[in-house]
Amino acid sequence: MLEGRAIIQDTDMPVKMQLQAMSCAYEALDLFDVLDCTGIAAHIIKEFDVRYGPGWQCVVGSKFGCFFTHRKGTFVYFCLERLNFLIFKGPSAMSTPTTNAK
Repeated sequence: MLEGRAIIQDTDMPVKMQLQAMSCAYEALDLFDVLDCTGIAAHIIKEFDVRYGPGWQCVVGSKFGCFFTHRKGTFVYFCLERLNFLIFKGPSAMSTPTTNAK
């Protein structure tokens, strides 16, 4: 397991879900090469889709910009080692969307 500690930059996600996101990130970094950002993101999405239902999105990398809309209470952006992790669930017609820029 990596020795680094995840640092949350921004979130509206419940604490329990934040901890799950960071746990999935640690697990993915143990399973995949740190340069395989696509594999890391796919692993996190699969875990979140199983645990919290489909519709999750994940961006992993060291440099990226984004502008997105998400369901309220489903967004977390954190750093771990040299990588940044953005995890969120896309909006649906029945939820209240929130827009964020990173």
